[in-house]
Amino acid sequence: MPSDPSPTPGPDEAAPLEEPVAQPEWTQAALFVVATPLGNLEDITLRAARILGQVDRVLAEDTRRTRQLLNHLGHSTPTTSLHEHNEIGRIQQVVGWLAEGKRLALVSDAGTPAISDPGFPLVRAVAAAGYRVVPIPGPSALVTAACAAGLPTDRLHFLGFLPARPGRQRKTLEEALALRSTTVLYVSPHKLARVLELAASIAPDRPACLARELTKMHEEFDRAPLGELASRWADKPVKGELTLLIGPAAEEKRVKKNKYEDQRGS
Repeated sequence: MPSDPSPTPGPDEAAPLEEPVAQPEWTQAALFVVATPLGNLEDITLRAARILGQVDRVLAEDTRRTRQLLNHLGHSTPTTSLHEHNEIGRIQQVVGWLAEGKRLALVSDAGTPAISDPGFPLVRAVAAAGYRVVPIPGPSALVTAACAAGLPTDRLHFLGFLPARPGRQRKTLEEALALRSTTVLYVSPHKLARVLELAASIAPDRPACLARELTKMHEEFDRAPLGELASRWADKPVKGELTLLIGPAAEEKRVKKNKYEDQRGS
């Protein structure tokens, strides 16, 4: 029997790329979950740029910010606000638009929607109503920070933003830092000092990385043990979005062992 001329790629082989073709979903209602730049407009993908100009309406976390992006792309697509304060009330209207055959795009202020951003309740409702949900991949603070932090990426534990209550914050961090995986969380500038202090009180020697202003002019990766990061940023003015990555529990033990071996060999 002749061999298959186009065998299925193995687990370590990349599947061949497909040439862009007319998307079949354009003939039916669908919700496109579109990732947008974190800060550098050059990070918009070709597919995202095309779709934002072809859909009937864009559901935006902040319509003013999204209008700036659409103007940059040369699109005049109508926008409707969809944020954490109105998302539940907006779902019925969105499903109604889909029932009319509309094609809609969901975007957040920056990055990938529904990842610690509005979108999850809407996506769940749209899927439950039987309409297609199409992910349009692109920028994500989680992935962008993880790939350059210098911490293990084979297992990531994503926390999003910590709970508001101090007791729950500690419990959440204690549980996460006991895992053999890198913990990733988003931090608001005005909460940074408190979060670092809390994390350092649990694992002061744990390797960590604070990623700030990703893809922007003042992008910064500060890599140090948690105790050092907490001291360094205790009284430092902070602006911009922040992503904190903390190495796995096993990583802390490995670093301590290496320090001991270095001291013994000197």
